[in-house]
Amino acid sequence: MSEKSVGLIELSSVASGFLVADTMLKAGNVRLLLSRSICSGKYMVLIGGETAAVVAAVDAGVVAANGCLIACFTIPNVHPDVIVALGRTAPVQPDGALGILESFNVATLLEAADAAAKSAAVTLLEIRLAMALGGKAFCTLTGDVGSVQSAVAAGKRVIGEAGALVNAVVISRPHPDVYREVI
Repeated sequence: MSEKSVGLIELSSVASGFLVADTMLKAGNVRLLLSRSICSGKYMVLIGGETAAVVAAVDAGVVAANGCLIACFTIPNVHPDVIVALGRTAPVQPDGALGILESFNVATLLEAADAAAKSAAVTLLEIRLAMALGGKAFCTLTGDVGSVQSAVAAGKRVIGEAGALVNAVVISRPHPDVYREVI
């Protein structure tokens, strides 16, 4: 199944996380992309599929969350780099500037990464979600300086509007050792 859309539910309860994952998978023809506990005792469920099925599954999951919902979203026509960056197993050759977006929560960061990738000619390098980050999330991206600046600005707007911005930076000419740490 190719993920045209993604949906995410972030919960304050691990037990509710399992129930919500089950409910979402039974509510529509969707694929489970991530389902796991994350830092600060939270749980996240990320699904992918056709837009209508993802919307139906997220709606059902919200009901099943029963008071444990932190955040949820659906991104129709998700940028393909978002899916690739979530499961990056092989390093990408960095190409120019380095941009970093950092959020206090998982849901907002994924929305910001999608907005950044759609706004300019950049490549998402990696998306890290809340593991060993105290519940925070960040993504890295690369491209020419102007494109990275534009993409980071777009992502920063999304995170800022949600009140979840930790930081957003652009390094125009990163030292090669910095890139080695990123990838």
